[in-house]
Amino acid sequence: MNQSEKKYDLGMIGLGVMGRNLVLNMADEGYTVAGFDKDEDKVEALKKEAANDKVFGAKNLEEFLKSLKKPRAVMMLVPAGDPVDSVIAELLPHLEKDDIIIDGGNSHFVDTERHFKQLSHKGIQFIGVGISGGEEGARHGPSMMPGGTEKAYRRVKDIFEAAAAKVKGEPCVTYLGPKSAGHYVKMVHNGIEYGIMQLISETYHIFKKVVGLNDDELHQVYKKWNEGDLQSYLVEITSAIFSQVDPKTSGRLIDVILDEAKQKGTGKWTSQDAMELQVPVPTIDAAVSMRDLSGYKDEREKAEKILKGPDPSFGGNRDDFIAKMEGILYFSMIATYAQGFSLLRRASEKYNYNLDLVAVARIWRGGCIIRSVLLDEFMKAFRKNPSLENLLLDSHFSDIMMKNQDMVRVVVRQAAEWGIPVPGLMASLGYYDAYRRAWLPANLIQAQRDYFGSHTYERIDEKGTFHTQWNKE
Repeated sequence: MNQSEKKYDLGMIGLGVMGRNLVLNMADEGYTVAGFDKDEDKVEALKKEAANDKVFGAKNLEEFLKSLKKPRAVMMLVPAGDPVDSVIAELLPHLEKDDIIIDGGNSHFVDTERHFKQLSHKGIQFIGVGISGGEEGARHGPSMMPGGTEKAYRRVKDIFEAAAAKVKGEPCVTYLGPKSAGHYVKMVHNGIEYGIMQLISETYHIFKKVVGLNDDELHQVYKKWNEGDLQSYLVEITSAIFSQVDPKTSGRLIDVILDEAKQKGTGKWTSQDAMELQVPVPTIDAAVSMRDLSGYKDEREKAEKILKGPDPSFGGNRDDFIAKMEGILYFSMIATYAQGFSLLRRASEKYNYNLDLVAVARIWRGGCIIRSVLLDEFMKAFRKNPSLENLLLDSHFSDIMMKNQDMVRVVVRQAAEWGIPVPGLMASLGYYDAYRRAWLPANLIQAQRDYFGSHTYERIDEKGTFHTQWNKE
């Protein structure tokens, strides 16, 4: 049988870094995959790298679709938004009932809902799958977060499980729920990612500008942290970053990178939907705002010449302070995960996802950007209490938070005195303090709302809704 007559298990549209690597990954696991891209150079690159009969590079869309087993499973790895709409529009005239379209990009869950509804009316199955792990993950095993119909997922389940990262023999992929469940989970994953990256950058800011650690010392600090409670992919790569040499200057690469952080929108989407669902995620919100603020480089340079603050100096024991910072980051990372899982619980109720938070924690343990030893403990917490409203209510994590809170207070206060911005650390502490309070001053806010807008209020001693004609002086 020649290659043009062979039928392939799955088709991939979009042969950029992620798409090409995932095709090669699936082929390594024994599955046959056809690839197509409008950029012919990318098709040729796939053929050259694969060089075996498990991978087929198609010249055009018709040849690509003809090469697939029926019902056909077509996966897209193209940029979110208009490109996804465009590919779906091109595919539709060629597809048949029960064919499957899989969106493996970072699509907004709202778009995934729209695509699911649009395609289901035409008898086409749709899976929205979040994929985390970057280039390396796609090639050697990502975390995969699929949502859609179970029927559609069963068609590709074995392929996904083979390609996914493995932790203790378990694949980091599972069916998460209907419609947009997969892309929603990936969105929250990315929101948590934003938060943790911001927290790590704040520890770096203090270490560099106050404590005076050089790049070698920073490398060693994060390397040591990654051997303990903070063991995680983001702490691991932070350590590696500080030892990377810049070939142009022979200095460290980190010191010539512009301090303007880019973003593709997933963190913002997390904050936006959290606000829509009235779930507080202040650490993630702070991270999104700080990425935005980093983009005002010209204004910040002008402001530095005008707006003066304290000149920070450090006079304590460096080793003791570094140990405190480790506890602070641990505290704040837990707070960030707690916010993310709280949002997932509320979204599951609101959007009828029926998410299994044990399963979510399990598939985040390997391959993905926010993988961490903490996830095993999160699994234990949700197994022990499937209706757990917030991770901070679990005895294991409440003990950790109470143990580390004093250190957080000391450093947040000290950072304020130094004039070093630590909004992520502050937001994490504020979240902890607000969440542990049975009483908050929201009664005053309700009184103000009723005063100026007759918005009414409730009482603590009587059921019902009330309005007062306030004495206006």
